Amino acid sequence: MKIMTPLLFMACMTAPALQAQAAIQCNTASEPEIAALFERWNTSLQTGNAQKVAENYAADAVLLPTASSQPRLDNAGRVNYFEYFLKKQPVGRIDTRTIRIGCNEAVDTGTYTFTFADKSTIAARYTFTYERFDNQWLITSHHSSATPTP
Repeated sequence: MKIMTPLLFMACMTAPALQAQAAIQCNTASEPEIAALFERWNTSLQTGNAQKVAENYAADAVLLPTASSQPRLDNAGRVNYFEYFLKKQPVGRIDTRTIRIGCNEAVDTGTYTFTFADKSTIAARYTFTYERFDNQWLITSHHSSATPTP
């Protein structure tokens, strides 16, 4: 197998491929903008509408939810999960977070607590990864797991 150097690879690319590569624009966000994406997601929970929550996710996003062991890999799966989760009327609150921002992508990871209508709570760890699609930041993966008790 022959390995191409970056210069050889660029020389082999067609003009349209080079133009498409050049057209990719690097969009970064500020930490407050990425933090606001959690608030957008949390506000969508308050609607009680599972489809509204699912609209925060990219079409091929992966959801590894807190209250289910089943990965949700498509819109139907995410809607199904949120229909169940929203019955508890959750309200999330960030407890700790670290945000990392790159070119057209960002990661928000930390801990959060959900309070439910019956006043019960669950503390969990989370990671949201975001990607920018057509001027909109969408969740590409969301992992949430209950915080282990000591």
